Amino acid sequence: MQAIWNDVVIADSDDTVIVEGNHYFPFESIKQEYFKKTELTTVCGWKGMANYYSVDVNGKINKDCAWYYAEPNDAAVKIKGMVAFWNGIDIK
Repeated sequence: MQAIWNDVVIADSDDTVIVEGNHYFPFESIKQEYFKKTELTTVCGWKGMANYYSVDVNGKINKDCAWYYAEPNDAAVKIKGMVAFWNGIDIK
């Protein structure tokens, strides 16, 4: 699977995990140079607190378009160390 933003592959992995229709990519599969941590957090009742990244590719920024659970609840432990995408990021 690949995550693509602004015609650039920002994550690539054969080992994604699908939860609620979202592909979670291992941290090591994201191209760190495009990612910047943001201050946004949200809470999911069963997964826990999510943190976010914005992605910047060739000067085009997609704010808070990637999220991860640094310390997921027990029910979501399989996505610890993984990143998912939304807001226009193409997953193919």
